[in-house]
Amino acid sequence: MTASPVDLLRDRRLVALLITLVAGATIATALVFQYGLGYLPCALCLLQRWPYYVALPLGLVAIALSGRPAAGRGLVALLGLVFVVSAGLGIYHAGVEWDFWLGPADCGGAAAPAAASMDDFLAQLDTVRVVSCTDAAWRFLGLSMAGWNAVISAGLAMIAFASAAMGARRT
Repeated sequence: MTASPVDLLRDRRLVALLITLVAGATIATALVFQYGLGYLPCALCLLQRWPYYVALPLGLVAIALSGRPAAGRGLVALLGLVFVVSAGLGIYHAGVEWDFWLGPADCGGAAAPAAASMDDFLAQLDTVRVVSCTDAAWRFLGLSMAGWNAVISAGLAMIAFASAAMGARRT
């Protein structure tokens, strides 16, 4: 007999594993774009990674404690909250890219290290590349990476909350 989607959502170990795997794949993709393909992240891009960095170990703990109903439910709900924050950051960044609202004042990239001399300063002018939060470096199906982050994060949050809201898995 095949398990229904509702039965799958009741299996908090499976849900935590799915969320952790998707989160890992998402952050790995961002790192491949950065280090493999040369797409430099802006300040908001880097900020959007933090919920994933929180979710990965949290997901592992949720997997490990999924046999305890209250802990499993609470940790999966906490994963949902992490991805609500992540979706909000993605929406905010996508809105900055689409000029719906202004980004933070320091959204021109990370500050360069202080130059020790005028020659060092002039060398930095040739090598430091400032990445603006307002320019989407890449789009797929009309969405930037920030937009895709919002979609993925919202989906993970919905799965987590749906699982946390359900009773324990019936065997």
